[in-house]
Amino acid sequence: MKIFKKSRMALMASVALTTMAFATPAWAEIDAKAVVSTYADIALATYQDSLTSAEALKVAIDALIASPSDATMAAARAAWIAARIPYQQTEAFRFGNPIVDAWEGRVNAWPLDEGLIDYVDNSYGTESDENNLYRANVIANSSLMIGGKEINATIISPEFLADTLHESGEVESNVATGYHAIEFLLWGQDLNGTNAGAGNRSWTDFSKDDCTNGNCDRRADYLSAATSLLITDIKEMIGNWEAEGEARAILFENDGRTGLSAILTGMGSLSYGEMAGERMKLGLLLHDPEEEHDCFSDNTQASHLNDAMGIRTVYQGRYVRIDGTVIEGPSVSDLVKEADASLDAELSGKLTFTVEQMGTLVTRAAGGEAYDQMISEGNTDGNAAVQAAIDALVDQTRSIERVVATLSLDRIEFEGSDSLDSPNAVFK
Repeated sequence: MKIFKKSRMALMASVALTTMAFATPAWAEIDAKAVVSTYADIALATYQDSLTSAEALKVAIDALIASPSDATMAAARAAWIAARIPYQQTEAFRFGNPIVDAWEGRVNAWPLDEGLIDYVDNSYGTESDENNLYRANVIANSSLMIGGKEINATIISPEFLADTLHESGEVESNVATGYHAIEFLLWGQDLNGTNAGAGNRSWTDFSKDDCTNGNCDRRADYLSAATSLLITDIKEMIGNWEAEGEARAILFENDGRTGLSAILTGMGSLSYGEMAGERMKLGLLLHDPEEEHDCFSDNTQASHLNDAMGIRTVYQGRYVRIDGTVIEGPSVSDLVKEADASLDAELSGKLTFTVEQMGTLVTRAAGGEAYDQMISEGNTDGNAAVQAAIDALVDQTRSIERVVATLSLDRIEFEGSDSLDSPNAVFK
């Protein structure tokens, strides 16, 4: 049995479907297909909850556009924050399921070059060597030059955002769709650096009568189109997890062992390379607020908490839906407990400890210290709190590796990160 940690740029599509060799498992008494079925049912439920909250966000955004005010802006922001709770818990399904990983960039890609979308502060700069559309500002311009071709941007529709603008010019930071594009339009840039405060876009940016910063009608069109597209994209993913869905069907191959590989790949990759590395350690090394996940709204600590909760959920096979109902059934925890009860207790304890460390960050933020302040240079206590959460993620990954060995699953690849594996490379 060998475990590989992959670089961030490695192709993840092969992760769940690589060649697997299985010894006779110690947990043969427990049906692997039943465990996989629970996992798929929880995936379906979390995406359904993500849809419900995205539809509530659309209602709030429609109200903001129809009647812009401080109140409707605040309600739209609150709906966005609420929508992040179930969605972030779906991320445990990413790396082990190629269908999800290929789709994820449409709904949760970050960081983004916000100058593609709307006006930005002068401190943003005027150009980028890597991105010709760095300050294209599609909201202010009805035509764009993309790849030497003039593009008609008169109508800002979901189709235009998805098919033309998103990752235009094959530049990953040209993020035109998903939660973070919507976040930017609701909050605007966070110009506070590592000082207190999030983005503070005024509701008047959407007002027809008291329009500020111009193009309020097109800004409203963009916000509405991006939110409608988010709903469409989530509905597509729900279809992949329904009874005949492709993502669900793949998991049952090899008597459900393909699914077990997917579960543990998702847990390990999200824990190690994605969260501990790219989302947390990189920002801490650079002390850079631009490297926080929800950088416009200062909601990063909550997103980290929900990611950690999602990892624990798929291991335990128990998910509490936003309406309070519970989806639960046979779990990986049950398999591990059958094979090695002490290892199950070890990993279960570490998963809970990580959730608690993320909760500490949420508590600090509630007390007035935002995540971008925690990672600021010279903030010894804040840095230590973030590092403790990183350490917990790395530590739980070691136990996930032990679970892979105990269940005799071979050739599972976890995403890696230079921030953890080669930190000096980050500064080159």
